[in-house]
Amino acid sequence: MKKYSLILAILLLGLFSSCSHRSSEQSSAENGPLAAVEVQKLINANPSITIVDVRTPEEFAQGHLENAHNVDWNANSFENLIDAYERDKPVLVYCLSGARSAVAAEKMRSFGFKNVIELEKGMMAWRAAQLPETTASMSKPAGMNRDQFEAALSSPKLVLVDFYADWCAPCKKMAPYLEEIKTEMGDKVEVVRINADDSAELASQLSIEGLPTILVFKNKSMVWKNVGYIEKEELVKHLQ
Repeated sequence: MKKYSLILAILLLGLFSSCSHRSSEQSSAENGPLAAVEVQKLINANPSITIVDVRTPEEFAQGHLENAHNVDWNANSFENLIDAYERDKPVLVYCLSGARSAVAAEKMRSFGFKNVIELEKGMMAWRAAQLPETTASMSKPAGMNRDQFEAALSSPKLVLVDFYADWCAPCKKMAPYLEEIKTEMGDKVEVVRINADDSAELASQLSIEGLPTILVFKNKSMVWKNVGYIEKEELVKHLQ
């Protein structure tokens, strides 16, 4: 009887260890490095997944994954820009060989991102597997240029400029109340919303390094600036 009990205990221990091992592997696949072919399957199954390319703009222009956002790991604005992404949704991060994306992924996890997936060995592995990529020569909306921006500041009212992006979670949270301000305070406040992706050159000229960015102008002079999410009540105080 003791012999059978010992055999049963060993079998149960082996089963438990096997289950624990599979659970660990599954967790790693969901929040860690993933081979190029598996990443392609993941993208096909989740076409709306957020994809972040942490290489330089020059590298990005030479070829990148379709629908990827370029957030340069080596840029001073990395933390501000990455802070605008939604933390509860899966994010795929990659670079050329996997080194930069590994440290970028760890930084994002420290910011509270729950599911950061890394493209193992980066674009080198992606290209070796002959998977599709695109270039930065895709046509984009014209956006707003500097002359149009200066013209917008000519209003006799206070001018509230909101730099936002469609992928920016705080931007989307603020959008409804900005429309309310436009209606409720329209007699004294002009609201100008500028898509930072479409107007990248203008954003660069104005040193916009984080999203959302709110700028308030009076008589063409900036009187107040805020980077990041802000509640409606706090913003309205600066428009009184």
